[in-house]
Amino acid sequence: MSDLDMGRRRLLKMFGLSATATTAAVFQADPVLAATLGHDERSGVSPATYKPPTGLARSTAAKQTALGWIGANEGAITRLSDDVWRHAELSLREWKSSLATAALLKANGFTVTWGSAGFPTAFVATYGTEGPVIGFNAEYDALPGLSQKKGVSSHDPLVHHYDAYGPAYGAGHGDAHNTLDAGGTAAAIAHAIRADGLKATVKLFGSAGEEQLVGKAYAVKEGVYDGLDAFLDWHPFKITVPFWNTTSALISVTFTFLGASGHGGTPLGSKSGLDGALLMATMSEYLREENVAPSGRFHYAIINGGGAPNVTPDMCSIWFFVREGSPARARVLYDKIVECAKAAAQASQTRLVHKFHSATWNLLANKAGAELLNDNMQQIGAPRFTEADHALAKAVQKSLGKPEVGMPTALTPLTPPAAGYTGGLATDTADISWQAPTVVLLSAAYPPGIPNHNWGCHRHGGHQHRPPGAAVRRPVPGGRRDRPARAARAARRHEAGVQGPHRGHHLGLHDPRRHPAAAVRAAGGVPQGDRPELAAGGGDMAGSSGDRH
Repeated sequence: MSDLDMGRRRLLKMFGLSATATTAAVFQADPVLAATLGHDERSGVSPATYKPPTGLARSTAAKQTALGWIGANEGAITRLSDDVWRHAELSLREWKSSLATAALLKANGFTVTWGSAGFPTAFVATYGTEGPVIGFNAEYDALPGLSQKKGVSSHDPLVHHYDAYGPAYGAGHGDAHNTLDAGGTAAAIAHAIRADGLKATVKLFGSAGEEQLVGKAYAVKEGVYDGLDAFLDWHPFKITVPFWNTTSALISVTFTFLGASGHGGTPLGSKSGLDGALLMATMSEYLREENVAPSGRFHYAIINGGGAPNVTPDMCSIWFFVREGSPARARVLYDKIVECAKAAAQASQTRLVHKFHSATWNLLANKAGAELLNDNMQQIGAPRFTEADHALAKAVQKSLGKPEVGMPTALTPLTPPAAGYTGGLATDTADISWQAPTVVLLSAAYPPGIPNHNWGCHRHGGHQHRPPGAAVRRPVPGGRRDRPARAARAARRHEAGVQGPHRGHHLGLHDPRRHPAAAVRAAGGVPQGDRPELAAGGGDMAGSSGDRH
């Protein structure tokens, strides 16, 4: 049996269809996933025989201008990355980080428009007024609990919020969004258009709240990304290779259980919101064996679970991310989790408030874009690292119990995606991929063995091997350390809880009925030009029966 036949069998099995099913049956079962995974297979692309095409990348004056500008401006690009790393602002609170990014763009002739899709920390920066419209991506939000000192290769948080009963670490860039931001910004500027007389319009999209997978979903629905001829993105990773694959569709939702507070010593008559959340968590765990496909994931965090053991918490929330290979499949798993929430509310005698936050599509991979990007990377070369970079990487790997191999020094060969999708990461860039051809590069920025969303990843972003856009061209000396006095002041500000003017702007203030997230509809085929949208509106769903999305 050929590799192609085996791939087809795995794909059909994933859809729950027999080996004799037709392509039409696959599309009918799940048109979005079929379009995502089936196109390359139907066109004869086999992982066993595939060879990336060559001769696609041309050496042009504009390309040399762009590379030259990035190399000459390493200092400014590195400073932006280091500033965003130091701010380490959480999703939808990226006040200083977005301002720093916009300042560099303005200094290079871009016009900046703030408030994309109603998010104060999102913006669109534009240069040029004619020709094809090329979009670039910048994200600058951090993750909770991943703070880490710059000069230390073992876990040693820079910010430690001390509480004897509930200590916590400060935020950190565990997804290296500080480097993503600086690299995307540098690529957008690059001066090739103005220096070489090209006719094109460049747009840099400053995206808020990517770690909560909310910013682009609403922005796509509001038309912020309309009119693009191509969208170029990159993401820090542990290898360097164009991303030619799909991602998971995702639904973000919070279930809040409302009860009645009381004294822990005389608990009869109290109704614990925490009981509701814990019951829901327990029941959902029993779904995993028989109700979750290999491509499915769900995970959760318990929010505001009580302030003291002698007070029965009358309110507790549990925040779920539900992932699957397509919006329709995510909806199926999501509906099962909703049933657990309703049962938990009934068992705990609490009232369920069901809050839909956002949802994203799975990425529509771009074969032609991946091949063009791969040939350019072959021409330019892999990121290069100093001996100090490798030493630091090995020290962090040792601290985390990983093989001490240092940083990757070569490009990873381009290969087609596997026929069967087994689940994984999600990104709100996926929503853009259904609107415009989207090309994504993964580029080495932290060592192999270190997972995303880990303090070690934040540590390497702070070390700053080089500006990400320049990483493919020439090495940059190791990052600067903060001066002791400035570091001490920053630590004191963080300890005092000074995180910027939040102004009450958080996820719950964005009404999904006004900004429907671009993700889940149960059927109806692959979108053709229209913006993806939900089959039903969002918003608060009070009561244990809660409307589903």
